[in-house]
Amino acid sequence: MRTVKHPLAQFVIRWFVCGLGLWIAAGFVSSIRYDSVSTIVIAGLLLAIINVVIRPILIIFSLPAILLTLGLFMIIINGMTVFLVAWLYRPLHVTSFWAAVFAGMVIGLVNYLVSAILEERK
Repeated sequence: MRTVKHPLAQFVIRWFVCGLGLWIAAGFVSSIRYDSVSTIVIAGLLLAIINVVIRPILIIFSLPAILLTLGLFMIIINGMTVFLVAWLYRPLHVTSFWAAVFAGMVIGLVNYLVSAILEERK
């Protein structure tokens, strides 16, 4: 398979992965609820935008914590981004921070699996 190089295609894949991860996480955790499929699509879009714009800033500011925990603090950052999306977009209900952290882990796992499928084998 070939690696996707077009920036718009990469963003659409990121959007799909975020939405799919949210949908899977909502299936596992009762603390994450949504009204309709369009809620997941819009929340996935917001999460993809936040991952492009705000997440790098969060990573830079929390670099000491990331280094101290050998990268495990990234799980908390992923949860913070999911929690921020739920705060900005009210139809997505995330009732606890730990549910958001779990959703962040699921999204990371889905992202890893989709990336592994799409990457070129060397």
